[in-house]
Amino acid sequence: MDNRIYGYARVSTNGQNEDRQLEALTKFGVPEQNIIIDKASGNDTEREGYQYLKRQILRKGDTLVIKELDRLSRNKVDIKRELEQFKEMGVRVKILDIPTTLTDFPPEQAWVLEMINAILIEVLGAIAENERNKIRARQREGIEAAKKKNVRFGRPSKPLPDNWREVLAEVRCGKKKPVEAMRELGISRSCYYRLYNKLPPISREVTTDGKKR
Repeated sequence: MDNRIYGYARVSTNGQNEDRQLEALTKFGVPEQNIIIDKASGNDTEREGYQYLKRQILRKGDTLVIKELDRLSRNKVDIKRELEQFKEMGVRVKILDIPTTLTDFPPEQAWVLEMINAILIEVLGAIAENERNKIRARQREGIEAAKKKNVRFGRPSKPLPDNWREVLAEVRCGKKKPVEAMRELGISRSCYYRLYNKLPPISREVTTDGKKR
């Protein structure tokens, strides 16, 4: 079977136009009928057209052409993984905005292309790791700065009735059922038990009738 060439184009929304990518792909020599288009976010790779292209169409020896690297994904970790998978599949990836990926080498110099792809994958991996570290550092700095300003994180606490201790104590004494207390206080089951467990221990003093309470 002859080696085939396919193109992939992606825009994030239906309102965006893919004509610029299609023009570049067809000008490079990709048959229009061989171009798969997705109109979906690039936050991950779970896109219908792209997954169909990978799993059902591309075969060993084929070439995949894209206009820009972020057409695969906007996540550098995903891009690195996808390039590695294409390499394992034996699919050549050509990125029009990265000229070094477009050069064709004779069989005896195939190692040069392998080297270029390996460098590209490693560089992307380093960039991705650096970006993750920067994000974590900014998050830590933001949290520390917020703590100094006494900023509380998470959903604000719902104010509780002043009589919540009395209501929960009545449950302990058997005067109310838990579901009745939850309804009266207007709180969730998890909130109820969290508050219930915060109540002080039940007094064990002996009453005048000789019973413990």
